[in-house]
Amino acid sequence: MTDVTQVNEKISIETQGDIALIIIDNPPVNATGQVVRQGLQDAITKLNDEGTAKVIAIYAEGRTFVAGADITEFGKPPQPPALPDVYNVIEDSEIPVISVMHGTALGGGFELGLATHARIGIKGLRVGLPEILLGLLPGAGGTQRLPRLAGIPFTLDMALSGRQVKAEEALEKGVIDRLVDATPREAALQAAQDVLDGKLATRRTCDVDVEADDKALEDTAAMLKAKQAHLYSPHKIVEAVAASALPRTEGLKIERQAFVDSMQTPQRAGLIHAFFGERAVSGIPEAKGDTREIAKIGVIGGGTMGSGIATSCLLAGIPVRLVEVAQDGLDRGVATITKNLEGAVSRGKMSADQKDTALKMLEPSLGLDVLSDVDLVIEAVFEQMDVKKDIFGKLNTVCKPGAILASNTSYLDVNEIAACTDRPQDVLGLHFFSPAHVMRLLEIVQGAKTAPDVIATGFALAKKLKKVGVLAQVCDGFIGNRILAHYSKTASYLVLDGASPQQVDDALEGFGFAMGPHKVGDLAGLDIGWMTRKRKAATRDPNERYAGDVADKICENGWFGRKAGQGYYIYGQGAPVPNPEVAKIIDDVRAEKGITPRAFSDEEIVERYMTAMIVEATRVVEDGTAKRPVDVDMVFLFGYGFPRFRGGPLHYADTIGAKDLVARITEYAKEDANYWQVPPLLQKMADEGTTFADLNKGA
Repeated sequence: MTDVTQVNEKISIETQGDIALIIIDNPPVNATGQVVRQGLQDAITKLNDEGTAKVIAIYAEGRTFVAGADITEFGKPPQPPALPDVYNVIEDSEIPVISVMHGTALGGGFELGLATHARIGIKGLRVGLPEILLGLLPGAGGTQRLPRLAGIPFTLDMALSGRQVKAEEALEKGVIDRLVDATPREAALQAAQDVLDGKLATRRTCDVDVEADDKALEDTAAMLKAKQAHLYSPHKIVEAVAASALPRTEGLKIERQAFVDSMQTPQRAGLIHAFFGERAVSGIPEAKGDTREIAKIGVIGGGTMGSGIATSCLLAGIPVRLVEVAQDGLDRGVATITKNLEGAVSRGKMSADQKDTALKMLEPSLGLDVLSDVDLVIEAVFEQMDVKKDIFGKLNTVCKPGAILASNTSYLDVNEIAACTDRPQDVLGLHFFSPAHVMRLLEIVQGAKTAPDVIATGFALAKKLKKVGVLAQVCDGFIGNRILAHYSKTASYLVLDGASPQQVDDALEGFGFAMGPHKVGDLAGLDIGWMTRKRKAATRDPNERYAGDVADKICENGWFGRKAGQGYYIYGQGAPVPNPEVAKIIDDVRAEKGITPRAFSDEEIVERYMTAMIVEATRVVEDGTAKRPVDVDMVFLFGYGFPRFRGGPLHYADTIGAKDLVARITEYAKEDANYWQVPPLLQKMADEGTTFADLNKGA
């Protein structure tokens, strides 16, 4: 006889003889909100008090097991019962408790499984401890229970990487006891019966001894000190995992304190901002409207960008027609796409069969006529207005009515491009970042006449390609490159005035950037910036201090960076080394300009660089090029290597404060009043005591 009891609106109990099933039903991801926590605790307590069931199995309805915390509770005062307390109740149950996990079991969901007495995985399951991605650590027993089941090295790997572990690996490591192919309910009933029949052993995780591994702990701590000294939670993870050798109560106390300490850090605030910001950029009204069908895409240009864009579309399952003007260029494009897809296979992102299927969806061509029936064309040719205008004039004739015409321009005026057609409503910018099949940012550039459904389709495409779409208005460089063009001058000024390129790079890498600006320039190709400076030479402000003297002379020698073997650095077999010839160029330019070099501290380098970035980012928000500060932040997190734990330039600005930023700019203006100017918006914020976070809320 089956009996069902509703514990609360999210948790129910079904009993069948000696078996009790606890069912979690909290769509869409069965998050561990307060009602779920309370219901689980009440259900376990109720069943133990009644004493009629001999085994309990927990499973979840829907597409996944418990996929983590309830994000609606972030930033709010915690409501009892606390997750660690609930899981202690489960682990202490006198009646054996089994968890049946399907879909994903992440964070608190995985920790729920660890607290039960046996774990069943359903094929396709992935488990993980992603808290480090939010500047935190597992706070409900993950650092204490996982080492008992799978050892200290595996726990450190999971907790420090945040990676999702497939069910097969979890089974091999002893994290789960069985892997089955069944529905969650079927698996729960079968596992419970097997416990009753003595075919499935159960045990409290806290009763399992941890195998000591001081070397793993010491080596990991040393690695973190060398590579991640600026981060907080990774070090706390090692501290908590080390405590797993203690009795449960003591170990959980250390874990909890480490969790609370991590919650108070600016890094956690920055990572939480990044987490919500990624979702906020696509939550604007412009992204929510009607969309056009995108069943087939044309890509014009088989170079680095075009090949990357085509790869990204093929990875998303969208057929692509690739167009080039010459056979050798087309062959190179196809070869690059093939290599990109083979790389995806080697990284486990797709199977060899999937790669072959993707390549069958690629149709190379030397003529634009093949684009007559595509739904979207993305032009990715050389960054010259005349070339782009010529192409769009031809697309206007070739493409079917309603086809979207997009330019992958980095700087150029989308309105000028659209004016070459008689359908400007169908034209927009889709600015991908290199390598386009890897980088997640997609700037969706709205022209003056771009139709609303075209913008919404741009956001839909970003989602399909698993990219972060951010809306930008037309200006030179849009959001990211416009800001970059401004603050990169500061790096040049610092070098002219006394710092070395290596010192600037080292200081900013110490701040958290993966690469300093001179290394980035070498990687991207110094000729790109050189070409842009020449393009804009005629419109240069005569009162502005020119920042390109050193870079121009480097380029005049043909030293364009990595692709040329040298730029600011020399590239050989090992790590790049500073180019001594560049030091001579710098000395010569200083002498020509009568500059007496002075010393800069790393702190001053970071302050000037970041202040310049914040200044132009403020202007971008002020004039509406970006809708909100959070849009700027996401552009820099996903397109420019801004350290994620700092949340983005305008989130970081709030940690400094508008008043202090204004004071900095005013002081720097004594040296160069043309470059260092206080944006009116920042001055207003300083006067009113408001923040960029306030502007986000207002928007």
